[in-house]
Amino acid sequence: MTVTALIDAIPDYGREVARNLQVLAEDETLREQQKWGCFLACAHGIGVAPGVRAFEAEAQERLSPEVADAARSAAARMGMTNIYYRALHLMQNREYEALPTRLRMNLSAPVGVERLDFELWALAVSAINGCSACLDAHEGELKKHGVEPAVVQTALRISAVVHAASRVTASAEAAASF
Repeated sequence: MTVTALIDAIPDYGREVARNLQVLAEDETLREQQKWGCFLACAHGIGVAPGVRAFEAEAQERLSPEVADAARSAAARMGMTNIYYRALHLMQNREYEALPTRLRMNLSAPVGVERLDFELWALAVSAINGCSACLDAHEGELKKHGVEPAVVQTALRISAVVHAASRVTASAEAAASF
C-alpha cells in the first residue's frame, strides 16, 4: 500500500483527511528527507497497520535505509519517553521529577541522519502522544538552531493528518468485516 492507496482507502466521510494528506505529500516546506521521515515516524508512532504499510512503502522509494531506521527510532524513543514525561507532568507530586529517570535515552540522533531532522520527527511523534514536556523540549531545540515556525507547524500538521488517516482507514477496515 502506498500513500495514494491510503488516500483511496479513506471513506467519503474522511474526505478532508484524504485531501490534507494529499496536500502534505506535495508540500515543499520540509526537505524530502524531513517530510517522509516525519510521515514514517508518525505512522510508527501510531502503529496502525494501514498507515505503517503505506508509509513503509513510500520510505522504500524515498529514504535511505539508515534514514528510515532513524525515523522508526524516533517513534520508538518517543513511545517510551513521551509516556514517562507525560506522566510526570500530569502527576501533582513533583518529587518524581527530581529522581533520575533510569531509562536509557541516547540523546543524539542515529548515525546517518541530521540531528535537526531527528528532533523534528521526535516533535511530531510527541504531538501524537500528547507529551507537552517533550513537545517543548524538541521545539526549543529546533528554535535554538533557527528552524522556522512553518517547518515546525508542517511537522505538527503531518502528525495530525497521519493520525487521522491511520485511524479512519483502520476503522473502515474493521467496519468492512461486518
